[in-house]
Amino acid sequence: MPGIVIVGAGQAGASLAAKLRAEGYDGKVTLIGEEPWLPYQRPPLSKKYLLGEMTAERLFLRPETFYAENEIELCTGCRVGAVDVAGRRIGVGTEVVSYNHLALTTGSVPRRLSVEIGGDLEGVHVIRTLEDIDRLSPEMVPGRRALIVGGGYVGLEAAAVARKLGLEVTLVEMAERILQRVAARETAGYFRALHLSHGVDLREGTALERLLGTGRVCGAVLGDGTEIAVDLVIVGAGITPATALAEATGLTLDNGIAVDAYGRSSDPHVWAAGDCASFPWRGRRIRLESVQNAIDQAEAVAVNMLGGEIEYDPKIWFWSDQYDVKLQIAGLNAGYERVVTRPGAQEGAVSHWYFARDRLIAVDAMNDPRAYMVGKRLIDAGRTADPVVLADPGADLKALMGA
Repeated sequence: MPGIVIVGAGQAGASLAAKLRAEGYDGKVTLIGEEPWLPYQRPPLSKKYLLGEMTAERLFLRPETFYAENEIELCTGCRVGAVDVAGRRIGVGTEVVSYNHLALTTGSVPRRLSVEIGGDLEGVHVIRTLEDIDRLSPEMVPGRRALIVGGGYVGLEAAAVARKLGLEVTLVEMAERILQRVAARETAGYFRALHLSHGVDLREGTALERLLGTGRVCGAVLGDGTEIAVDLVIVGAGITPATALAEATGLTLDNGIAVDAYGRSSDPHVWAAGDCASFPWRGRRIRLESVQNAIDQAEAVAVNMLGGEIEYDPKIWFWSDQYDVKLQIAGLNAGYERVVTRPGAQEGAVSHWYFARDRLIAVDAMNDPRAYMVGKRLIDAGRTADPVVLADPGADLKALMGA
C-alpha cells in the first residue's frame, strides 16, 4: 500500500520519519538518501570531524537498528529520477514507488567555483558532505598554504580549523567586509580581529580572478592583480537550496520550494522542509539554513501530514565555533536599523543587539551565553529591551526579563 515517501535523508528527513512514528502513524514510511551513509549531522563535519576529534559513527543521528525497529524503510545510496505528481509515484533507480504523501527534504548544495576560473582543478574543495571532508582531510597538513574563498560563517570556520591544524591561510572576500550579508559591522569587526590575531591573511573587498595550475591548483590570481601560491582551496561561498527535483516536477519555487504555513507545496500531496523550503513568516517569505529549523519544520510537517493544522512559527537561532569563541545568534536581523553593544562579564565576551525601530529582533553573543539566553527569551516572547540598560555593563540583564 502507498504510504509516505521522504526524499532526502539528512537532518530534516530523518526527523520527519521519526516524528511520523512518534505521532502514531502506522503506514509505510520510506526514507530515501543519495549518500551511502546513515542520516548524519553536518555541523561537526568541518569542525570536530575534520580535526579528528570525532569519528564518523558519532556523526550518525541514530543507529541503524532504530530504522528497522520503527519500520522505516531506509534507502541509502539511492537517487530519485523523476516524480509523477499526477500519479503520485516516483522513480528510484529501476523501481517505481507510489505514495500518498511525498516530503522533499533535499537540503542544499554548496556554491562551487566555475570551470572557467579553475574550479575543476584537483585540490579545490567544498564543505558539505562526509565525502567532502574525507577528501579534504588528507590535505590539511601543517605548513601547507590554503586559500579560503568566502568570508561567511562557513569560510571563517574553515579558516579557523586550518589555522588550528597549522596551515598558512589566506581568506578572500569579494564584498566590502566579511559577514556582510548576515551580520552587523560590529560582529564582523570582532571576527576580523579574531582571525587576524590567529595569523589569517584576511583580504576583504578582494575577488578571486582565477586559479592557476595544470591538473592541480598551485596558485591564484586575485582581483587586484596579486598572485599568490596555494596548495589547496576551500570554497566557502554559501549554499543554494537543492530544488532540481522540485523544479522538474513543476512545483512552485521561490528561493527554494515554496510551501505554505503548514509545509505544503503547490501540490497538495507534496511537502517540503529544511534548507530547501521557503515559507511565509511575519508578512514575508524566508528560508532558514539551520539544524534547528530542519528539525522543527520537519516535525511540524509530519504532524500536518497526519491531519494537523500547525502553522510553523520558528524560534530562530544559530551558532558558530571559531577558535575559542562560541557565537550564539538569536532571532533574524533582517531590516535592523540600530545595533547596541554590551560588554560581557568575561574578557573577550560581548554581545550586539539588533533593533528595528524600538523592537529587539536579534542578538549576536560572543562567548556570552547569558546575553544569548536573555536575548532569545525576549525575542521568542515578542518582547523588546531598553537600549540604555543594554549598553550599561553594570545593569543586570535579569532586569530586562522582569521589566
